[in-house]
Amino acid sequence: MQLNGNWSYPTTIRFGAGRIAEIGEACQTAGISRPLLVTDRGLAELDITHATRQHMADAGLGDALFSAVDPNPTGENLDEALETYRAGGFDGVVAFGGGSGLDLGKVLAFMAGQSRHVWDFEDVGDWWTRADPCSIHPIVAVPTTAGTGSEVGRAGVLTNTATREKKIIFHPKMLPAVVICDPELTVGLPPHVTAGTGLDAFAHCLEAYCSPHYHPMSQGIALEGMRLVKDYLPRAYADGTDIEARSHMMAAAAMGATAFQKGLGAIHALSHPIGAHHHTHHGTTNAVVMPAVLRFNCEAVAEPLARAAAYMGIAGGYEGFCDFVSAQNTALGIPATLTELGVTAPDLDTLTAAALEDPSVGGNPVKMTAENTRKLFEECL
Repeated sequence: MQLNGNWSYPTTIRFGAGRIAEIGEACQTAGISRPLLVTDRGLAELDITHATRQHMADAGLGDALFSAVDPNPTGENLDEALETYRAGGFDGVVAFGGGSGLDLGKVLAFMAGQSRHVWDFEDVGDWWTRADPCSIHPIVAVPTTAGTGSEVGRAGVLTNTATREKKIIFHPKMLPAVVICDPELTVGLPPHVTAGTGLDAFAHCLEAYCSPHYHPMSQGIALEGMRLVKDYLPRAYADGTDIEARSHMMAAAAMGATAFQKGLGAIHALSHPIGAHHHTHHGTTNAVVMPAVLRFNCEAVAEPLARAAAYMGIAGGYEGFCDFVSAQNTALGIPATLTELGVTAPDLDTLTAAALEDPSVGGNPVKMTAENTRKLFEECL
């Protein structure tokens, strides 16, 4: 079975195997005639990137590339990208890759015509209104993993290396004009990347579902997204060429990012500072802390997660759901603790303070304090 189609979100999503060949049409729809393809260093030399650049060249779009993007993109990466973009006279971005390439590409297009510094547009209050919306350049997003869902998001995450903080840069017009979701681009992902990115999508759905904020549409999307990950991530992990599984995982990633406008929570509040300080893979970090966060939130999430378990075909209610999450981590080769992930000699005071400043805190169903957040970090170690 191959899934294929178009839908709007309100952007246009071209979904299906082989649709990367439509990159020229996608750029035309977005109003881009001279795009800069932005991706990370690891993807730059892969066949899928070369093929995409060839499709762009065949469509008369050139094949300009920027790939100086770290696994956790930084403000310095952005500065270098802006210099390249402005010098080249580009008029739009093809953001290509996992979360790092997508986020850096989106923030680059957002910043292309701005006069203020990027940190002035952090997702705090109404800071996004400081931007000149007419100076935001169009974006075509092409995910090559099924995880972050950044392709359907209105924000990008950058690390401020001076403060060692991950910052969310937000603007409504950062939403890509066109997205190409081609599951064939994810076929070559190694199993550990398939697992880490897939569990990032699961974390987005889980936290959105558990958020106390009111958004019943997000609630439903999150619930079905969790089911898709449960049913299809093991298949994609076991057989990377399983296009049906890859397609459903790509849908689940977009669903997670759509759903988490309802809120995130402690999983991301812990994961963001860990990634900023210890350079861990974001999705894998989410997975490592997930079991402890489920227990931390027990009093608030036991009932809704019992309902989710029933929908997903998991026996045992809330306890069964928690057991499933732990078993899923084990089956997918996820480290059991942050220590096993490579987090050594952490400064718990700094991590705790950063977690409590993270925007995700407000969506956690149990209030996070300095005392219980530090204890939660300790349990994850």
